Amino acid sequence: MISYLRGTLAGVEEDKVIVDVGGVGYGVYMSGQAMGRLPAIGSEVKLHTYLNVKEDAMQLYGFLTRDDLSVFKLVIGVNGIGPKGGLGVLSALSPDDLRFAVLANDVKAICAAPGIGKKTAEKLILELRDKLKFEEALEHIASEVTVGVEVNGQIQSEAVQALVALGYGSTEALKAVRKVEADETMEVEDVLKLALKHMSL
Repeated sequence: MISYLRGTLAGVEEDKVIVDVGGVGYGVYMSGQAMGRLPAIGSEVKLHTYLNVKEDAMQLYGFLTRDDLSVFKLVIGVNGIGPKGGLGVLSALSPDDLRFAVLANDVKAICAAPGIGKKTAEKLILELRDKLKFEEALEHIASEVTVGVEVNGQIQSEAVQALVALGYGSTEALKAVRKVEADETMEVEDVLKLALKHMSL
């Protein structure tokens, strides 16, 4: 099994990239979100990979982080969602956005993924609720550095919960809070006010 590829980004197509590894070009399918975070063509890349073997084809799916790959594996473990459907989910939602959507029972956010209907979204939420940990999403948020200072994960969490209480979707609230350039002097109210400004843009 191919665990990862490290090589030169040789090309980008509609739904996949070409990675040159020692003179061999590997076609690797990726989510739209991940492709948007790739470096320039000609740069070195490392992709964590999942090999899908079918009767008539062998397909590689690539991810920038191990977390992306692990979430992808959980998603395609849901009956009715194949690798392409899994990429569609991760194109519409980042792993952390998906964690919040699942734990908040946000069917609408998951249905934004191409090919995912209401019943499939409900099944995904039911099967992944105990596998996608809310605490992990908060840890990722807390580890993100803005203006050189680590953001307090508890304040982020409370701000998201406050926005949800105001009627905003959990995924929408999370994205707005993550855009706030917070520092260690800020309180929940400060983060909330700035997040609301992002949501009104």
